[in-house]
Amino acid sequence: MTVTKFLLLALASAAVPPIVGGALHTVARQTFYANTLPLLPAQTQPSPANLIHVEIGGLRNDRGQVVCDLHSSADGFPKNGDKAVAHAKSPISSGHAVCDFPDVKEGTYAVGVFHDENSNGKLDTNFMGIPREGVGASNNAKGHFGPPKFNAAAFRYSSGRLELKITVTYL
Repeated sequence: MTVTKFLLLALASAAVPPIVGGALHTVARQTFYANTLPLLPAQTQPSPANLIHVEIGGLRNDRGQVVCDLHSSADGFPKNGDKAVAHAKSPISSGHAVCDFPDVKEGTYAVGVFHDENSNGKLDTNFMGIPREGVGASNNAKGHFGPPKFNAAAFRYSSGRLELKITVTYL
């Protein structure tokens, strides 16, 4: 072993507390096994116990952001995000985005999303109220001469991690 390799190994060993048996350690928010040198900082974050994870597809470009609202009643769904119980925004990559709603309580919910292409924080519509930007809802619910109804988009959530997929449509 060369002197340089020996010194590097000695420095690396000094940074890692010596524990017999390869025990798992967390030091300065980095998780690693004893007697090993982490090459990169740990990227793991504790996942919330109750999470609604929404994958959004069908986006026509990567401009702007996706805005997601979680509603617990028909009041304001999907047009009035102020009446939603939770909100999320997501960047777009390769026509896809992800919105997470952590710490959700048991209940009936519906998710409304829109592609905020110009990042102005609101759904742009034409003079007749028809969206100029892409829209979507849980269960891929569609409206008839207007937005989808809460009951069409509603789902029951009990606990744990729930995976939803929503495809955005452009009218």
